[in-house]
Amino acid sequence: MPIYDITVPLTNEMSTYPGDPGIQITNWYSLANGDAANVTRLNFGAHTGTHVDAPAHFIPAATPAEQLSLEVLVGDAELIEVPDDVMSISREFVQEHATVAQRVLFKTRNSRFWQDHPTEFRADFTYLELAAAEYLAERGVLLVGIDYLSIEQYGQSNHPTHLALLKHGIVIVEGLNLSSVSAGRYELICLPLRIRSGNGDGAPARAILRTVD
Repeated sequence: MPIYDITVPLTNEMSTYPGDPGIQITNWYSLANGDAANVTRLNFGAHTGTHVDAPAHFIPAATPAEQLSLEVLVGDAELIEVPDDVMSISREFVQEHATVAQRVLFKTRNSRFWQDHPTEFRADFTYLELAAAEYLAERGVLLVGIDYLSIEQYGQSNHPTHLALLKHGIVIVEGLNLSSVSAGRYELICLPLRIRSGNGDGAPARAILRTVD
């Protein structure tokens, strides 16, 4: 049963969403310096690399990341491949290509950015249109994922696409790397860090896909 790691590795050099904290991964203790052990210090935002957005990201008193259901984060998923010339994912596109899976992942030209432009934020990423998000909510999906640092068009005010999903309790997974995975049905396992302190807006995650027999 092939397993695909669709997580973006965290590095000091990788791009982050403009305005979010940068990444600092440093050696706190080091055997090479005569310390008793290697201990690494991590300093970055909750929406760094591959991560989940919880409803609390934009909605006051909504579900925080720590309380997201494992039954939502693990289960049957459909990966939809979006042609390179599609710059935004429309309602019509989703209606034509999505089937009945409760978890939907979009593989776009964005996945190549992780190899071609790993240190440069690309504001021209392919995104999910509001009407498409509303359609997915109508369909009763549990989770929607995309292969860049936001599911929303860059520069969009008031975050309507996020809200269209999050107000229905739909988990958003951003920052996936789907380069090595073909369209089809899989089992998704996406486990965000269990962070209790803070606003509960989101958390970095390790995400994998397993082929379905």
